[in-house]
Amino acid sequence: MNYPADLKYSENDEWIRIEGNTGTIGITDFAQDQLSDVVFVEIIVEPDEDLNQGDACATVESVKAAADVYLPVGGTITELNEDLLDTPELVNSDPYGEAWMVKIELSDPGVADALLSADAYQKHCEERLV
Repeated sequence: MNYPADLKYSENDEWIRIEGNTGTIGITDFAQDQLSDVVFVEIIVEPDEDLNQGDACATVESVKAAADVYLPVGGTITELNEDLLDTPELVNSDPYGEAWMVKIELSDPGVADALLSADAYQKHCEERLV
């Protein structure tokens, strides 16, 4: 499993990369591994939409299951990764790169401080595998 140290993580298996006041969000390597082969991604939010922390922003379907993707922070959606509609398998091959799902302008950047560090998220994942 890969747990990049420059990201913050939610207990629901989302990651966020914060640059300035913008966050890029996707699902973690652990999440894609648990889902197995991703066959469909639907982004259910729109640009300029104001959303709260914990709101669903996408649905990911695999050969094993379907899962909602939740926002680890609140704010205004600025961009959608429409490439995932045609190439959902990117979630499996590049979860922290090309498979980002949405970008958001954070309404309160301080909220990200309460998210998990890479080490804390790795421990959280390991505890669930026992």
